[in-house]
Amino acid sequence: MVERIQKIVNNVGLPRIIIGLFLLFLLASAPFVGVRIDTSLNDIILRLAMNGILVLSLVPMVKSGCGLNFGLQLGVISGLLGAVISLELNTTGFGGFFLAIGLAIIFATVFGFLYGILLNRVKGEEMVVATYVGFSSVAFMCIWWLILPFKSQDMIWAYGGAGLRTTISVENYWYDALNNFLSFKIGSHITIPTGGLLFFALLCFLVWVFFRTKIGSAMIAVGSNPEFARSCGVNVNRMRLVSVILSTIIAAIGIIMYQQSFGFIQLYMAPLYMAFPAVAALLLGGASVNKVSLKNVIIGVFLFQGILTMTPSIINNLIKSDMSEAIRIIISNGLIVYALTRSSGVRQS
Repeated sequence: MVERIQKIVNNVGLPRIIIGLFLLFLLASAPFVGVRIDTSLNDIILRLAMNGILVLSLVPMVKSGCGLNFGLQLGVISGLLGAVISLELNTTGFGGFFLAIGLAIIFATVFGFLYGILLNRVKGEEMVVATYVGFSSVAFMCIWWLILPFKSQDMIWAYGGAGLRTTISVENYWYDALNNFLSFKIGSHITIPTGGLLFFALLCFLVWVFFRTKIGSAMIAVGSNPEFARSCGVNVNRMRLVSVILSTIIAAIGIIMYQQSFGFIQLYMAPLYMAFPAVAALLLGGASVNKVSLKNVIIGVFLFQGILTMTPSIINNLIKSDMSEAIRIIISNGLIVYALTRSSGVRQS
């Protein structure tokens, strides 16, 4: 019995067991403090569809040995550009949503190519350089959001102001366009965003298939042992470059999925710290800087978003005060610090 328990702990990982038990404790204690479990589960399911693709975008770079993508903001910016152009063209519904994705992929391919060339020049320091690239790209785009020639009255500042607004609503364009596809209710408070979950599952499947192709296998070989891969005739730099481009493209798709569920496009400094929650979720799911699986993505998003959803609600009801935003920031940053410290002893390939 003890050996069986030890085997389960080794397979699942003690941190995930502890966090999972904590999440179960929060769910069990919710009714006693006046928090509806069905409403909380609805939020967790929605957040899984919203955030899953952003976390999935980290997988290619980890597989290729480039480490965790702290330059995720480049993909986010690509998605933002695709989204605002889609709104400028006044496209709605599925057409507007997928037009935004198509445009975002174009931008992400260009940005990812340049980003990949840079990372190939700084091997061994990818995550440090990526962090600076991500931060500087957000600051750089703050200028461009003000000077790009957009004309839509739904996006530019009112009363003749220059530039795009900080927050732009997509309610009249493609808000919940995908989530509402085949959606259904369980009871009166749980709505399953079937389209969003299916889209996340489809991208997970495509990534799974990709890493079973010749290029995907070569990419894994580069991440596992670049010298051996090189001796087998694999172009290491090319595989790393492809992984960075792929990661940037998936991140661009992920932020559009996020906006579709959230209902708003957030510009300027909003993308600055978006890499950290995604990285934390992946690490909480059991990944490291040189080893990852799709299981880590799904488990990590569920645990991270579950605790982030439940904890503020329960604490608010306990202390009878509306401090949800402050509590959310504290919990989010605490989980990020915990996840990063849990991976600090893992050596990068």
